[in-house]
Amino acid sequence: MKILIAADMEGISGVVHWNHVDSQHPEYGRFRRIMTGDVNAAIRGAFDGGADDVVVTDGHNFGRNILIEELDSRARLNSGTPSLLGMVAGVDRGVDGVMFVGYHARIGALNAILDHTWSDERVANLWLGGRLVGESGLNGAVCGHFNVPVIMISGDQTVCAEARETLGDLETAVVKQAAGRMAAECLPVTVAQQKIQEAAARAARRLQSGQAPSPFKLAPPVTLSIDFVQSEMADRAMIFPGAQRGPDRRIAYAAGDMLNAYLAFRTLVSLAR
Repeated sequence: MKILIAADMEGISGVVHWNHVDSQHPEYGRFRRIMTGDVNAAIRGAFDGGADDVVVTDGHNFGRNILIEELDSRARLNSGTPSLLGMVAGVDRGVDGVMFVGYHARIGALNAILDHTWSDERVANLWLGGRLVGESGLNGAVCGHFNVPVIMISGDQTVCAEARETLGDLETAVVKQAAGRMAAECLPVTVAQQKIQEAAARAARRLQSGQAPSPFKLAPPVTLSIDFVQSEMADRAMIFPGAQRGPDRRIAYAAGDMLNAYLAFRTLVSLAR
């Protein structure tokens, strides 16, 4: 049983401020070590639950956050950017299940630490097939394209609820109770990482026994809609072939499948700089 652990940073244990996840800030060094610890907890849990192969994808910023010298030696690491599948790089290589570690809620969510969807400077909202989603939904749909279920998530209470609503009855590890965008009641790191390990073990056991959630699959054609933060961003994105201008700052696109919808999303957001 092969597990992919897809890690972000805003939902990591103890993170409550952009300084904690910004590689240019002195606080970042502390929290990349905690990020590595959260990932190691998920690795331990995956093996406890019956996995025999674990791969980790570093999905925060440029994918160079996890300390490989401190990573559990049983796992391998996808690091660096750009990569075609981004935050879930490797999901197309025979993976049986995916765990999201350190995830955050969609842009605009109430009581959600550092809520955003891909870029809080550019993306005001994202819909897939008419469904409002964040990064858990977007990446979960990419996993579903490859017929792989998301089986576990860690982060604050809001992203965990969001993921269950979109992706199904997956295991959760709530490591902090968000009281706003930059305030939360955080568990001690050792306690949070124990919760992650236990949730990962439960998820792996359920996957092995056939009781994991179904893959999150969107029927083609997959419609994609993005509200940009500024109207000029939508103006720039309109040079993408097939893009359609909606009301105000919205761009719509119809893709043949979820993979092409995902690649279109990334391209449109890049054009909107």
